[in-house]
Amino acid sequence: MKLRKATLAALVTLPALYHLDETAIAETAVSDHVIDEGVSQPVFSYEDAIRETIYVETDLDTDGDGKNDRIAADIIRPAESEEGLEVPVIMVASPYNENMGRGEESQLKEYIDGKPVSFPLFYDNYFVPRGYAVVHVDMIGTSLSDGCPTTGGYEETESVTAVIDWLNDNADGYDIHDETAVADWSTGKVGMYGKSYDGTLANAAAATNVEGLETIIPVTAISSWYDYYRANGSIYYLNGPNGLANRVVNSERRGDCQFVFNGMRDLMDDEFGDYNEFWEERNYVPDADNVTASVFLVHGLNDLNVKTNHFGQWWEQLEEHDVDRKIWLAQTAHAEPFDYRRDEWVSTVHRWFDHELLGVDNGIMDEPMADVEHAANEWTTYDSWPESSTEDVKLTIGQGNEHGHLTDVPVPSGEELSFRNLPLTERQLAEDPLADHDHRLAFLSPELEEEVRISGTPEIELTASVNGERVNLSALIVDYGTDERLDHRSGSSGMQMIEEQTCWGESSEHDSACYYEHELLTHVQDYEIVSRGWMDARNYESVWESQSLVPGETYSFNWNTMTHDYVFKPGHRIGVIISGSNRTHTRAEHSDVEVTVDLSESLISLPVVGGSDSIDFGLSVESLIEQVEQFNLEGAFSNERSVRQLLTHLTAVKHFEQRGDRERAVQHLGSFHHLLQGQLNNGVINEQTYNDLIAHTNALQYKWE
Repeated sequence: MKLRKATLAALVTLPALYHLDETAIAETAVSDHVIDEGVSQPVFSYEDAIRETIYVETDLDTDGDGKNDRIAADIIRPAESEEGLEVPVIMVASPYNENMGRGEESQLKEYIDGKPVSFPLFYDNYFVPRGYAVVHVDMIGTSLSDGCPTTGGYEETESVTAVIDWLNDNADGYDIHDETAVADWSTGKVGMYGKSYDGTLANAAAATNVEGLETIIPVTAISSWYDYYRANGSIYYLNGPNGLANRVVNSERRGDCQFVFNGMRDLMDDEFGDYNEFWEERNYVPDADNVTASVFLVHGLNDLNVKTNHFGQWWEQLEEHDVDRKIWLAQTAHAEPFDYRRDEWVSTVHRWFDHELLGVDNGIMDEPMADVEHAANEWTTYDSWPESSTEDVKLTIGQGNEHGHLTDVPVPSGEELSFRNLPLTERQLAEDPLADHDHRLAFLSPELEEEVRISGTPEIELTASVNGERVNLSALIVDYGTDERLDHRSGSSGMQMIEEQTCWGESSEHDSACYYEHELLTHVQDYEIVSRGWMDARNYESVWESQSLVPGETYSFNWNTMTHDYVFKPGHRIGVIISGSNRTHTRAEHSDVEVTVDLSESLISLPVVGGSDSIDFGLSVESLIEQVEQFNLEGAFSNERSVRQLLTHLTAVKHFEQRGDRERAVQHLGSFHHLLQGQLNNGVINEQTYNDLIAHTNALQYKWE
C-alpha cells in the first residue's frame, strides 16, 4: 500500500490562490471588516470573543411534554459585535454533538460553568478573527436541544430554520438564565456548512427558502432519505430511520422518544421497500425550486455511505432552477475536503463566504464551476458539470464467443442470455469477467483506443422475463484494466492521518486551531467498480408500488446506477455486469429464479463527454455492410439483385462517411431505409431481417445526427 501526500504545508493566514485584478487588491473595509487581496483579514481577537448558548423556541412539541421544544445554539462572535459591529454567521447544525463529534478528530463542544469554550472544526478559529460569528446548533432531540429526532422529518428542518429565524429577528431566543436574547449583532446573513447529516440539514433548510440563508456548503450530504436507505424498492438494511434516531437522541431522553421512533418504524414500510408519504416528506429534491441560497456542493465519488446519486439528483435540479453553484468531486469516500485538499479548501471556502456573506467582489464566481479529481491528487477544473459536451450514449449488450459484448452495434432480434439469482458480493460478481458464471452476465467493450470519460448518471434499460414472482436486479459499471487507484475502502475513506499538524486561525487555552494532516492511500488493482445500481423487480412500474411478477411474462426494468465522473484509460475495457441480488449493499433476496434477458431490447446508457464521437465500438457503415453480407450467406434474401441494391447504397454512404460529409451520408441512409421498406413490402426480405437492418440503420443515423 502506497501513501500519497494530500496537502501542502499550511500557513495560518493564506494568500489568495487565484489571480485578482489590481482593482480588487486594494485594502478596503466592509463595515469594520478589513478586506485585502480580495479576502477578509484577521483583525478581531479570538481570545476575547463572546461565547454563549442561546435557546431558540419553536412551535414544535415532538416529545409530547406540553412545552414548545427549544433548540440549543452555541455561539462565538467578535467582542466588537457587542458594541455595534454587525457580523454574518457561519452555521453548523448537527445531531452528533453529544456522541460522535465532528471532523476526523471527532471533536465535541466543551463547556465550563455552562459556557461553551471549545467548538468543533476550524471555522471558529479561522473566521471569528475575520469578523464572522460561528454558530453550532444541536438538532432537535439531540445534545442540549429539547424534543425528539425524526431522521429527516420536517421537525428537524424546522429546528434549524428556527435558529436562522432568530438571527433575523423572526423567532424568540433565551439565554441560559431564561432571559430574552436578541441577535442584534447579526446582519441576518447566514451560510451553512456541514458534512453528512450536517450537510443534509443544510440542504433541507435551503429547500424551505428560509429568509437569511444566503449559501450552503453540503459535503457528502443526503438529498433524499429514501435513497439513503433504499434503491428502487431494494432495501440496504432494516430499521434505518428509527435506528439512527435512537443513536443520535439525547441519551437521557431516549426512553421519552420511543413512541416517536416506533411511529417511524411503522410508517417507513420495511416489508416492501416502497416509496410513500413518509419518504416523500424526507425528499428535498422536489423542493429545489425553492432554493435561492447559493450552493457549494462537495462529494466523494467513491462514497458508499451517502452514495453519489444524492449529489447527482440534487445538482441536476439546482441546475434546472439556475441556482448559483459550485462543485468539488473527490476520489475519496465519505470525507471532508479539509482533510484531503486542505490548503485549497481553506482558501476557496474563505473567498466563498466572503463573497456570499460579506459581499466581497473577489471573482470566485468567475472561476471554473467544477473541480474534479480523477486520480489521487490529480485535479482538473471545468467550466460546467457535467461537461457541456456530455451526451447519453446508448450501448447494446450482445453474445460473444468468450464473453458478452458491450457495443454500439444493434443486436439481432432473438438473442437471449440467462442467469440464476444467487446473492453474491460485488467482488464475486466483478472479478474474472471472462469466466463462465451461472449467476451473472458480463459484457465487455473492446480495448479502448482512446480515453473515454463519463460525467453524469448511467442508466440500465433491461428487457427480461423471470420464472418467479420476485427478484432483485443489480448492475455494475466496471473499469477492467490494471492501474494505481485511490484505495477508498482503506483507512478513513481512503486517507490516513499522519503526525504533522497545520494551524488555521487563532487558538485559545481550550480550543486549538491545529489539526493533523492526512495522506491519501493508493493501491494497484486489476479493476475498479465505477458505478452500481439496484432495483426490486417488483417495482418495475413505480417505486410507489411493488407488485408480484407473472412468471414468464416479459417486463421492462429501468434503473439508474450511481452518478460518477470517471476516465477509462486507453487499453482498458468498459464492463457491465448484470445479476440478481448484490449482498454487499442490499439485503439478500434468496428467490431461486432464472432471469432471461432479451439482448436486442436492452440498452446501457452512459453519459459520455463528447457523445458518440468519443466512443466507437464498431458502429459504422462497414458494420452495416457486414450485416447485409451475413444475412445473404444465411439466405435471408430471395434474390441477389436485392442484395446488390442494398450494397450499392451502402457503398455511397461509406464514401460520404470517409469524406466526413455526414449530412450527405444521412441522406443516403434515408434512401437505404426506403429501399428496405420496399423489399419488405415486396416479400424480398422477411420482417426479422428488416427489423435488424433498420435497427442498425437507425443507430447509425442517431450517431451521426
